[in-house]
Amino acid sequence: MQGAVNRDSTRALIVVGVIYALTGIVFALPESHVRVWRFAAWLVSAAAYATHIGYEHLRARATPGRAAWHVALAVALGAFGLALSATIHSLLVPSTGQSRRLVRLALVIWPIITSLPAFLVALAASEVLTRCSGLRAPGSAVAQAFKPANRRGQP
Repeated sequence: MQGAVNRDSTRALIVVGVIYALTGIVFALPESHVRVWRFAAWLVSAAAYATHIGYEHLRARATPGRAAWHVALAVALGAFGLALSATIHSLLVPSTGQSRRLVRLALVIWPIITSLPAFLVALAASEVLTRCSGLRAPGSAVAQAFKPANRRGQP
């Protein structure tokens, strides 16, 4: 049972990561109404983010830390996909060596700078969901706070 949940959670992580990358690529293509398309991309990404947190909490029954980790990995995968797309684009269009180096550097930097805040927000959201829903995931801060004290001095 636990293996199936992990497999489903991993599958969700990959699917959401691909959604992030494709959203960033496809919504950047239109040359008219750029602000509208950019806002639409933000909305799609926010919906994917919230759905992923909800999935990890409700369906996978992940602890807040594990849920946040999976959400952050999906964000990092999406950012890596976007950086990879930018790298390929920089090879296909005329650009300077300096800009190509910066774009290749984005392969490492974008996943890091997007996944860290994604982890923190997902952790907070998962904790709130855990508190509000009454589900006490074993490793959550809520479960630790309500853990009965052991009177015999044993851990």
